[in-house]
Amino acid sequence: MTDLTPTHPTAGAVATRDDYLSDNAWRRIEKSVPDSTRRAYQGDLRRYVEWCTTQQRTAVPASERTIADYASHLADLRRAPSTIDRAMAAIGKAHELAGQPKPVRTLLDKVLRGYRQEYAERGGKTRKAPAVSVTALRAMVATLNPDTLGGIRNRAILVVGFALGARRSELAALNIEDITPHEEGVQVLIRKSKTDQDAHGRPVALPYGSNVPTCPVRALRDWTTTLAAGGRTTGPLFVRIDKHGVLGRSPDGRGGDDGRIADATVARVVRHAATAAGLDAADAFSGHSLRRGFATAAYAAPDADVLRIARHGGWKDGSATLLGYIEEVDRWRKNPLAGIGL
Repeated sequence: MTDLTPTHPTAGAVATRDDYLSDNAWRRIEKSVPDSTRRAYQGDLRRYVEWCTTQQRTAVPASERTIADYASHLADLRRAPSTIDRAMAAIGKAHELAGQPKPVRTLLDKVLRGYRQEYAERGGKTRKAPAVSVTALRAMVATLNPDTLGGIRNRAILVVGFALGARRSELAALNIEDITPHEEGVQVLIRKSKTDQDAHGRPVALPYGSNVPTCPVRALRDWTTTLAAGGRTTGPLFVRIDKHGVLGRSPDGRGGDDGRIADATVARVVRHAATAAGLDAADAFSGHSLRRGFATAAYAAPDADVLRIARHGGWKDGSATLLGYIEEVDRWRKNPLAGIGL
């Protein structure tokens, strides 16, 4: 008999646990969803369940008409199409985790198509975080006080986040042990990412920069030296700092018990530095601005290699998102009107 041979209850016994999942199994299933996604989905699902309750509808499993009508309800509230897409993804994930088939999308897709047309006709635009250019990054870093814990940490967050092309969740998840010195710079291990949910890991090489304030190697060295002076040589790379200058503590309790910053902290650091630097539309900057800025700056450089850019930043080969960033550069650099004599 092999390990794959079907087994049957002994005579007279009844199998009653075929639908059972242990607590550890559920914990691992929940862990398969990134923390940032889970937090966003929780809000989406709470609002969906509340709507279903008031409308006397079944939330899970949902009928085709239920999700189409809910999407139309969100459209009536003038939510952005991307917000509705995320809500639908949350509902689909809830069905998946409950072991239910995802709702049929035929009517839903028609509702969404019609609403996107309405949204565009009334002047709605997809909100995109502005890209941080190298010039803007230098201006942002220049606003930081290099003699304070916050200044040293935030410089490392900005510079390393840009140099890695990192998602804010990846940046917040870094550990000190993920940093390996190299004669040409440092190697950073991204242990898990949106495109690497199985946590195979992605090593990223960061060479020395030519501008000292925005050199990722020096920024990391200054911050890890500061951490070591505070007794931290392992664990989270980016930790909270309270108003008393104590590492790993925060008056509002945000972040992990180990002192790790929340990924939302990355967005706040970017936005505050952009505001302090007087950048246009500073309040629209976010943690994603660093990632977007890396992609456009890297592609604008001589001898840019799209495949290398994608693998450095953890985009899938042929990523539509990355190609969209590249289009922003090519729209001007390779404009078909250039040189025709207008």
